[in-house]
Amino acid sequence: MQSIDWIVLSLTLAFIVIYGAWKTKGSKNVEEYIKGGNDSKWWTIGLSVMATQASAITFLSTPGQAFHSGMGFVQFYFGLPIAMVIICLVFIPIYHKLKVYTAYEFLEGRFDKKTRTLTAILFLIQRGLAAGITIFAPAIILSAVLGWDLITLNVIIGLLVIIYTVSGGTKAVSVTQKQQMGVIFAGMFIAFYIILDYLPDGITFTKALEIAGASDKMKVLDFSWDLNNRYTVWTGILGGTFLMLSYFGTDQSQVQRYLSGKSVRESQLGLIFNGLLKVPMQFFILLVGVMVFVFYQFNSSPLNFNPKAQEAVVKSKYSLEYKQLETQHQRIENEKKTLIFEGLTVENKKQIQKLNEQDKELKEKAKEIIEKADSKVETNDKDYVFIQFILNNLPKGLIGLLLAVILSAAMSSTASELNALASTTAMDLYKRNVTKEYSDAHYVKMSKWFTLGWGILAIIVACVANLFDNLIQLVNIIGSIFYGNVLGVFLLAFFIKAVKGNAVFIAAIITQILIVTVWYLDWLPYLWLNALGCGLVMLIAVLIQILDKNIFINDND
Repeated sequence: MQSIDWIVLSLTLAFIVIYGAWKTKGSKNVEEYIKGGNDSKWWTIGLSVMATQASAITFLSTPGQAFHSGMGFVQFYFGLPIAMVIICLVFIPIYHKLKVYTAYEFLEGRFDKKTRTLTAILFLIQRGLAAGITIFAPAIILSAVLGWDLITLNVIIGLLVIIYTVSGGTKAVSVTQKQQMGVIFAGMFIAFYIILDYLPDGITFTKALEIAGASDKMKVLDFSWDLNNRYTVWTGILGGTFLMLSYFGTDQSQVQRYLSGKSVRESQLGLIFNGLLKVPMQFFILLVGVMVFVFYQFNSSPLNFNPKAQEAVVKSKYSLEYKQLETQHQRIENEKKTLIFEGLTVENKKQIQKLNEQDKELKEKAKEIIEKADSKVETNDKDYVFIQFILNNLPKGLIGLLLAVILSAAMSSTASELNALASTTAMDLYKRNVTKEYSDAHYVKMSKWFTLGWGILAIIVACVANLFDNLIQLVNIIGSIFYGNVLGVFLLAFFIKAVKGNAVFIAAIITQILIVTVWYLDWLPYLWLNALGCGLVMLIAVLIQILDKNIFINDND
């Protein structure tokens, strides 16, 4: 990090925070603070929806996912356009017609207060954890790579978000997310161009794709029904559709984005815009990761991209053993480079794939050595690939810009989450359960306090979190455990009028216990948990209602 990088990073983040706080100061009523005054245009909604989902995890983990596993992860998003159409036709008209502040408010009118409260609490649990992870993700990686103190980074990122989110509420989130998406798109396109420019003479983009294809990095579609394979066309379309329906249709962090729309049409256009752009955007981010892979076919790469892991093993008694693996790794890299320059014949491609398998085995052995050297150090390096490339290869100034991309993404996603957590707490729990009537100014004040409280809690979660296999997967796993259940409750509310509140409430509790059990015992890939949860809660609720609607307590609260 040079002085110019610090200047670019500081000015970009300072502008976003100051602009957001200034542009939206003075919200005096709940309508303005929680729903942004209902004056958002479709492009603001679309960019805000995208920015909410595209956290720092997206820009750190996704390129690393492509580097190691190729383009197949894009299948995860195949259900998104289908979900967008369904939400536009079903969810948005109902939400706008009822003029609700939160998605869960609708459930009380359809069922009862306890069902509304339960779904709100399920949302608060999973989104509260996710908010901590969206802060933790960039913090732990920047800490490991740059040597910054992890706790300090968590606090700085959290406080920056809290400042403008408390100040301006939903409008502040939407306004700043337009600037953040601008920074993000600019940074990723520049990084992509520079990677291509760094490739040797004669290696065009087409040739780079061919090189990636020789190592099976360009395989996008997998039509297999293997449940052990997390990412296939079917998990994307079936499991992905349920996950996206749950996330965009019932998660308040997303619902709040399009509830701020000027009209039903503006909200619908915003979601369609997101549906059309999101899959190409994820494809492009994965492609950046694949181009980083191609770059390292001509430039030496570390055996493990986590610098803390390298440091731990070098200082240990396993240093010599690790260096022997590094020597073998360098030999494999040189052999692959020679084969690529000779030409990608059928025989050479077979040799490259064989070398890749050998290299993969070396990396697994390296992880085992790192684990023995220091069991506390993260051995999985997927989340470190892109940030290491940025810091070691990009020109001065652009390093600051790409770090601003990562931190902007963290801030945009966290701001939406804190805003939604505060709104849900204020409207679904606090306002609904206090007996005394208060003024709008009181609820705005309480929403700000709840935003601050959730922000502090998110920072605490970030400070005690652990790095899992891959951060982007961790966020989706947390969502999958809760989303299907909540989606099923909403589908019952929309389409099965005979089912009443008590049946739904009990079915939701049973379903949540079953889904946590299935996940804990690892019986299904996490994407299938969404469909399973949705189907279970609907089936159990219908069965309870059919058996005897009078077995349980009266439907009236």
